[in-house]
Amino acid sequence: MSVRRLDSLQPKSFKFNAENARWATAQMKKFPKGKQASTVIPLLWRAQEQHGGWLPEPAIRHIAEILDMAQIRVLEVATFYTMFNLSPVGKYFVQLCGTTPCMLRGAEEIKEVCRRVIGPQGQVTEDGVFSWLEVECLGACVNAPMVQINKDYYEDLTGEIFEQILMDLREGKEVPPGPQNGRQFSCPEGGPTTLLNGGAAKDGSPAKKPAVARRKPRAKGAGK
Repeated sequence: MSVRRLDSLQPKSFKFNAENARWATAQMKKFPKGKQASTVIPLLWRAQEQHGGWLPEPAIRHIAEILDMAQIRVLEVATFYTMFNLSPVGKYFVQLCGTTPCMLRGAEEIKEVCRRVIGPQGQVTEDGVFSWLEVECLGACVNAPMVQINKDYYEDLTGEIFEQILMDLREGKEVPPGPQNGRQFSCPEGGPTTLLNGGAAKDGSPAKKPAVARRKPRAKGAGK
């Protein structure tokens, strides 16, 4: 994994808003006294959400103070987990899965659309709408190729479909997440292949139970 560093441009300060401060206090109460550091990941995640999708250095200091942790310990967590963005991201942050299943199913075509429509990896478009990053497996291999945009998965993509999704998002249109080829969740692409008639045979008669092969008993005196 490459070295992850904080962005060179940082806000002067960060503080949880009232709602998130109450939420953070509730999370800390879930743990015994002296074990509040166990909430560091959830608090970092909430700080990232509050700050527009990326985690600034003042937020790390703020959380360290809340949890009574050394700042370096919180920084270690933030730089270790790649789910924390250490630089600004677009309004729509595209995470492109480039692992083997997606690569074999067309991730390179999706990547080319990212380069052409959004620009270089890790950079935000001038209008602030998009940025993208190639990531490791996102766990939707059966629906490859796919991307995660903010919190939603968009699956079974082609370059053309993905580009249209980006155009629709830029225009403020609602784009339903999930498979984009009409597939139901992770069902076979060609539709159901079993239990098509409620268990009945094609002629409507009750389906017969499959024959079970039985091992014949060994004859007496037979060799081992």
